[in-house]
Amino acid sequence: MKLSHERIETNSWLMLVLVLLVVCVGGLVEIVPLFYQKSTTQVHPGLKPYNALELAGRDVYQREGCYGCHSQMIRPFRSETLRYGEYSKADESVYDHPFQWGSKRTGPDLARVGGRYSDEWHRLHLLNPRDLVPESNMPAYPWLEQAAPSADTMRKHMQALQTVGVPYSAQDYSAADELMKNKTELDSVVAYLQRLGRY
Repeated sequence: MKLSHERIETNSWLMLVLVLLVVCVGGLVEIVPLFYQKSTTQVHPGLKPYNALELAGRDVYQREGCYGCHSQMIRPFRSETLRYGEYSKADESVYDHPFQWGSKRTGPDLARVGGRYSDEWHRLHLLNPRDLVPESNMPAYPWLEQAAPSADTMRKHMQALQTVGVPYSAQDYSAADELMKNKTELDSVVAYLQRLGRY
């Protein structure tokens, strides 16, 4: 059986199988080498895993869909590095599962937001963004003040992350109760945001 252009283009199932085959081979050729490159698997100097409170904030960040409007990846373009700081590198996100890279931006990039604003600024911004940025179209998140994250849930999450290579210690697990004592989800998101870009 000879494959010709005409035969491939007129048989939709054959075309589908061949396209999937090409995509799979191309994906393997592009992705598999990344698992063996030192630049994508080494840890940034000084990078530590998220503590329980920061991890809880990251979970809230994902749950509320913040990644839909805020990327955490500064691309290596002059316009971006002038505005946001040094471009993002793979070794900064080794412990992020899943990582929050992307280029979709309705709001500013958050890769280096840690330390740029006070905790109080972040609290006010999350509770009602228009109080600080009148033209903002970001929704308010007043319910974050009411809910409290669970230290037990965060310990389980840390154990799960440990199975994929995040180096949590017994001290990290035992610190969870103290870190999360009397904290709200709002406190956890602020802790997470203050951590971004700071090692």
